Amino acid sequence: MIENLSGLHETVNYKKNMQLQLYNNDEYENYPPHWHTPFELIMPTESGYHAICGDKDFNLREGDVLIICPGVVHELFAPPKGVRIIFQPGLTLIDNKEVNVIISMISPAILITPEEYPRIHTRLHQLMLDIRDEYFSQPLYAESCIASKFIEILVLVGRCQAEIAQQHFEAKNDKQKEYMDKFLFICNYINDHFTEQLTLEEVAALAGFSKYHFTRLFKQYANTSFYKYLNQKRIAHAKKLLVDKNYSVLEVALQCGFSNLSSFLRMFKQLTGCTPTELRKMYDGGFDYV
Repeated sequence: MIENLSGLHETVNYKKNMQLQLYNNDEYENYPPHWHTPFELIMPTESGYHAICGDKDFNLREGDVLIICPGVVHELFAPPKGVRIIFQPGLTLIDNKEVNVIISMISPAILITPEEYPRIHTRLHQLMLDIRDEYFSQPLYAESCIASKFIEILVLVGRCQAEIAQQHFEAKNDKQKEYMDKFLFICNYINDHFTEQLTLEEVAALAGFSKYHFTRLFKQYANTSFYKYLNQKRIAHAKKLLVDKNYSVLEVALQCGFSNLSSFLRMFKQLTGCTPTELRKMYDGGFDYV
């Protein structure tokens, strides 16, 4: 299934004249750690599947839907027998700020099961089947139809995650809506400005909160701290820049919003488990994987 792998980086071969790829995969083959620009959606249709995304393990059963965010290093493990849909839609199909917010809420990946997401699982299951059928039958406007179904998947997941986050806000309904609107704005602001010298005080003031109140509310909304959220954005961007050998590690650090090399190296190691130099060796295929 992985056709072009250079170190950790997979270049996805999209179907001719389309910005997406889909496999009805029945291979008894494990895939080593790799990452790519598109999303990846996996749904077993026979037997199960296993994936490691970042530092999280996911065991998929038939009908479960795993959504892996762009740029996330992941491994895939197949059972001796089974079939699964593996769908890779390009970001150009859905390039807008709302998608960046959804990515922030579900990163590195989210597993949609009937137990955890009873309201949306059945619909997502059907959408994945529809996308597969549309892809292989190739009627007129197939790419547009598939894109609309993928957007519906993201909208359903995004709204569900937003409702969960909203329930965490300790406020009445009208205030919950106000807080949600503010934090959607804040997440978009961070997505646009994470390479700059953002501070907790600055962003809290932008939201109209004291830094202490903002810290508590942000944790409730994003399930992580402001600085961890910000640094995850910066390190994800750094991983992409490190592919280009024309950039020194210091240049990558500065372009990602870090004021000095030591803080970048420390945060990079903390969030990825390796140094920038080690990651570059992985990109170049310098490490072997069993």
